[in-house]
Amino acid sequence: MNQPINRRSALALSAVCLSTAMFGLEISSIPAILPTLEQVLGADFKQLQWIMNAYTIAVTAVLMAAGTLADRYGRKRVFIAGIAAFGIASLICGLTDNASVLIIARFLQGMAGGVMLICQIAVLSHQFPSGRQRGIAFSWWGIIFGVGLGFGPIVGGATVALLSWEWVFLVHAVLAVVAVALAFAGVQESRDPGAERLDVAGIVTLSVAVFCLAYFITQGPELGFTSPSALSILGLAVLSLIGFVVAEKVSPRPMFDFSVFRNRDFSGALFGSMGMNISFWPFMIYLPIWFQAGLGYDGVTASIALLAYTLPPLVIPPFAERLMLRFRPGIVIPAGLFTIGLGFLMMKIGSTVSGASWLTMLPGCVVAGMGIGFTNTTVTNAATGAVTPERVGMASGIDTSARMISLAINIALMGLILVEGVLSALQSAPLGHIAGTELRVLAEKISAGGMLGSGYGLSESLIHGALKEGFGWVMLYGMAGVWLSAVASLLVFGLRAKAETTLACPTAKSS
Repeated sequence: MNQPINRRSALALSAVCLSTAMFGLEISSIPAILPTLEQVLGADFKQLQWIMNAYTIAVTAVLMAAGTLADRYGRKRVFIAGIAAFGIASLICGLTDNASVLIIARFLQGMAGGVMLICQIAVLSHQFPSGRQRGIAFSWWGIIFGVGLGFGPIVGGATVALLSWEWVFLVHAVLAVVAVALAFAGVQESRDPGAERLDVAGIVTLSVAVFCLAYFITQGPELGFTSPSALSILGLAVLSLIGFVVAEKVSPRPMFDFSVFRNRDFSGALFGSMGMNISFWPFMIYLPIWFQAGLGYDGVTASIALLAYTLPPLVIPPFAERLMLRFRPGIVIPAGLFTIGLGFLMMKIGSTVSGASWLTMLPGCVVAGMGIGFTNTTVTNAATGAVTPERVGMASGIDTSARMISLAINIALMGLILVEGVLSALQSAPLGHIAGTELRVLAEKISAGGMLGSGYGLSESLIHGALKEGFGWVMLYGMAGVWLSAVASLLVFGLRAKAETTLACPTAKSS
């Protein structure tokens, strides 16, 4: 049980960690190149949002389906197919010069990423079934995932500065070849003889609901939120969500077993998952724009400054584990969410002071990063530790889906709030020569990082002030959203000890 990891298992772990880094980098490195994509591809603000959103929505759409396919047809086979598809989609992303094609390729990349993500856990669980080796394997997996997310912004910024934006995607085509070779050599094949058919109804209805809601948020200003078209899209989202609930209720093997939500520890942890993705993670998409367009830094400097936001989550988790053992998740998770909100408040203050710079933003970035460090791994441990062992896979799937769905929706929602804040500032200025529709287009371009004074007769100070107001709105939204999530999580967990809560799974273990 305590023997060293053999050569084959080491190769399998290397394949999993490399694919994990690829998955994380394609979430966090893209925000650093969005201003470049806006210039090079002529992408508008909505297209930039969809370049991010297509990936996260696609990951959510395939998570449960990928797990079932891997169980039935072989985890090694599906894992390798996912890596290969990720490499091909990355190649398309890097070779295109069209924003619409890039969005489609990002969706394909996200689907492949979702397959890789779900298979990583299955491969590690089979290859390292117990003992010290299992702990080492999952520790490395978690560390590499955090490194991919934490260093993505600086990798993206440095790649654009030293090479070109295309290599942010093309590098994954090269890494995919290496990962496939490692997987072939190291991963053991495994299947679940009891795997049943796909929950097609659940997959389709959930995907349609998330897509329609994100589309309603991003396209609502252009369509008109109360227009028949927009209301039809919103209605389809609601009907799809209802259809998803019905499909899961009648399915013999549902993706989501709703009875688990009666478990207070599981539901409290789920509010933690959603709270992080209401605030910290979606704001990472927009923070590089503030550092570059708002504070005037170049891409590399902005990426380095962003490390204050992304490095603390790599340092804090060991302390979070100790706190969870001492105070239980019902205290640590709400406290972590509150700390994230405090960081957002500090960033809001730092962005409004005279002579705002990365130094005035630094305290808020660090505090928010510390909050996510206390919350991130604690949420996953609490969600999977609240249920019986045979339901851990389902609990992990719900936790991951909640993260990806709330991330996709809040990327769109933060973008809408940013544009509305910029638009409000522009409307308060004497700009009678610019019509209302054109003013919104201008607000979207400013929100995407464009300093367009020369083309519209606007001063740089006016544009900077509008951007500052827009980002102020976004920071206040992040603060309010995560604090509400903290309150909801605390109330759902309950103020008394876990043993006194009502659990859906009577044999659930205590954290």
